[in-house]
Amino acid sequence: DGDGLEESRVQLDAALAQRLRQQARQLGVSAASLCHLAWAQVLARVANRSDVVFGTVLFGRMQGGEGAERMMGLLINTLPLRVKIDAQGAAASVQRTHALLVELMEHEHASLALAQRASAIAAPQPLFSALLNYRHSTPSAATPAEQAAWEGITRISGEERSNYPLSLSIDDLGSGFTLTAQVTPAVGAQRVCSFMTTALERLVAALEMTPERSINSIDVLPATERHQIVRSWNAAQPGYPEQLLPQLFEAQAAKTPQAVAVVHGAEQLSYDELNRQANRLAHYLRELGIQPDDRVAICVERGLSMVVGLLAVLKAGAAYVPLDPAYPADRLAHMLNDSAPRVVLTQAGIEGGWQQVRATITVGLPVLDLQAPAWNAYPDHNPDSSHLAPSDMAYVIYTSGSTGTPKGVMVEHRNVTRLFAATEAWFHFGAEDVWSLFHSFAFDFSVWEIWGALLHGGRLVVVPLETARSAEDFYRLLCREKVTILNQTPSAFRQLIAAQGSSTKTHQLRHVIFGGEALEPATLVPWYAQNQGCATRLINMYGITETTVHVTYQPIEAADTVRGGVSPIGVRIPDLSVYLLDTQGEPAPVGVPGELYIGGAGVARGYLNRPELTEQRFIPDPFSQEPDARLYKTGDLARWQADGSLVYLGRNDFQVKIRGFRIELGEIETQLASHPAIREAVVIAREDTPGDKRLVAYIVVNEEVDAETLRAHLSLNVPDYMVPAAYVTLDALPLTTNGKLDRKSLPAPDSDAYAVSGYEAPQGETEIALAAIWSALLQIERIGRHDNFFSLGGHSLLAVTLMERMRQQGLQAEVRALFSSPTLAGLAASIGEESRLVEVPANLIPSGCETITPEMLPMVALSSAEIAGIVDNVPGGAANVQDIYPLAPLQEGILFHHLMAKEGDPYLLVGLTSFDTRARLDSYLTALQAV
Repeated sequence: DGDGLEESRVQLDAALAQRLRQQARQLGVSAASLCHLAWAQVLARVANRSDVVFGTVLFGRMQGGEGAERMMGLLINTLPLRVKIDAQGAAASVQRTHALLVELMEHEHASLALAQRASAIAAPQPLFSALLNYRHSTPSAATPAEQAAWEGITRISGEERSNYPLSLSIDDLGSGFTLTAQVTPAVGAQRVCSFMTTALERLVAALEMTPERSINSIDVLPATERHQIVRSWNAAQPGYPEQLLPQLFEAQAAKTPQAVAVVHGAEQLSYDELNRQANRLAHYLRELGIQPDDRVAICVERGLSMVVGLLAVLKAGAAYVPLDPAYPADRLAHMLNDSAPRVVLTQAGIEGGWQQVRATITVGLPVLDLQAPAWNAYPDHNPDSSHLAPSDMAYVIYTSGSTGTPKGVMVEHRNVTRLFAATEAWFHFGAEDVWSLFHSFAFDFSVWEIWGALLHGGRLVVVPLETARSAEDFYRLLCREKVTILNQTPSAFRQLIAAQGSSTKTHQLRHVIFGGEALEPATLVPWYAQNQGCATRLINMYGITETTVHVTYQPIEAADTVRGGVSPIGVRIPDLSVYLLDTQGEPAPVGVPGELYIGGAGVARGYLNRPELTEQRFIPDPFSQEPDARLYKTGDLARWQADGSLVYLGRNDFQVKIRGFRIELGEIETQLASHPAIREAVVIAREDTPGDKRLVAYIVVNEEVDAETLRAHLSLNVPDYMVPAAYVTLDALPLTTNGKLDRKSLPAPDSDAYAVSGYEAPQGETEIALAAIWSALLQIERIGRHDNFFSLGGHSLLAVTLMERMRQQGLQAEVRALFSSPTLAGLAASIGEESRLVEVPANLIPSGCETITPEMLPMVALSSAEIAGIVDNVPGGAANVQDIYPLAPLQEGILFHHLMAKEGDPYLLVGLTSFDTRARLDSYLTALQAV
């Protein structure tokens, strides 16, 4: 959108301009080639990709057009140029760019409309959204007569507008260069000039010093922006004391011994009772030889004994390894074998896979039943902790691995204790707070829930498993127990919102804290509608197990729910550092997606028994002066906003590539969820047929809606290649035991999931034969004569296969027939029609003709009424019409840009000139009319 562009102009340093020209001469290329490559570097940096396409403006006599040498005026055309920013050396990249420009000049007469038709990108999607206009603007010496002609005429101003959101004009003045950027205000014209100046400086320096240096290793991020991202937004904060979890709990138990610490159903323990029970078990574990960094596995059902066991393990000096009994036996067996615990804590009567696993435990490994304690006679005073250190391991939580094998994350005491110290100013947790332990203790959100309550003197309500699985029951528990701190994944909270809507009970929530998956603020609209005037604060906190639960903090207000598209995750926790890096490991500019890397006090020790993976994901921090500082490579994508806050863009593996197009699934999900009939939406790329990857949408609806309606809705907001082929309606999206979306459980779509029209059986041999081909190609059982090939999941690559299969059965048609008539009946009707070469006939309109008839126009098909409409708009009528014919290529380009412009006209250049006398103005106008 070219509306509302801002402009900035800078003069390139004369010394730099001279060096640039010198390098161009040495390489035997034009200075324009260096500028084109530098512009490609800038675009590649802000697009975070290795190749870019932008428009380049061509000036000249348009050698490809017959009679061009007799045409008046300056002839201009714009064509797409594709430049790669890869591992090729800088000098070689300049020469390659020069060759591309020379090759493009061979097509200088081609219109952009023709280029669009020749591409795989269908209008109205533009071929490019950025433009480079390199202009030779060297002033020529004027004769005395020419100088006299311009006396008394002064140019006050001139305005040239681009229809592109990112355009740069370079005026080659012979001695120097002027850069003029016209861009959207959100990007900043001055900022673009700064990027381009930096790109030229560093490209020239590379050509002078290391011409073989790879072009993609030359960073174009200006020094001021780099300092802001790397230093200002990661400014050092005061550290927090390194402490042990059990010591902080013991201090709280001494402070409020009679306060209720943990509740499960009708059972409860005070801080003093919990402390004493945990102490007895801790002394027993010490007697079994437990040492710091030993692991103790714990597989129990939710209840008081679970909390006692976790606390006791920490008091004994070991790290706990939570094993959720709901996990499959194979997963439990792997976690048990990989963690190699010194002791196993469990309980009798656990159903499911644990029984199989427990039977395989090595003889000699102590297995203790928490509900039949053999340590009741042991001391109940706090064990000596003088030999323990905050750097000791506190727990090992297993997360899913990309290979399918869970990996254990080793987290230390100091990682956890500093989390609460660093977030204290935001939450002010206290003894009056009631927390719910909603999540599995094998999910790291439980660390926040359990220790958030117990380190602040709050009450921890352990939610029974059957209650956690029912949103209605859970909401009733929240109200009954007067829970004030609720921690939820967005998926689970959406169900809770619905449960509240059907309940008459009132909650007392003070904070609702989201984590575990991306939050789409628009899904909170029902919450704000149901809780108007409520003091509850909603907080979105991005985080991962490897960086100790939480990384960033973002309050969500009602106004945020109308801003679609991304998940705001806010600012970093003060003792962490956050960097967004591109594929070259360089900081991503503001507004540009990059992969999240997290440093600071929350970074875990690494993966248990996985040194290679630890080395791969926990890397040295190149931005820190601290020895041994590390960054965790998250695999998540985010983007800096201008105020230094972050928005989450999803996993980098949620970015899929289909038929050459890079697609962010979250963008489609956001647009789909904006339809009023949709309550929830998830989009994935499926490859149920080898080699044919398709987008499939899974929806939970508020009201019935068909696939064709959703396709039409999406088509208004995203390109065709981002419109899912199939739409599967579910009663609810499947969730894992941790409350996250379970993508692996999403079913394959059946024929009803595709956007089929009202079924009408194919008619005639051709339609029946075509239907059979479509059915086999699209894997859809029933094809109707009004079904659309592309609505059924077809695309341009499948169209080629379709034509080949048709040819094999003697059904001849050109591929363009499918695009113009994509229904089964429409394509069948076009079969057999032969394309004809265009012949230019003689002009049949005689001189002085007063009435033009359709027969006089062999090059266009117009009715008498349409001809009359044209003639009526011509001064002088039919007698002043020489001929009526289709647009020439350059005219098509002009019309193309005119129709693409939402306001104004990109071919309209505005200038303001003053004349000192009326006579001089009249003389100028007479000359202009003559030209």
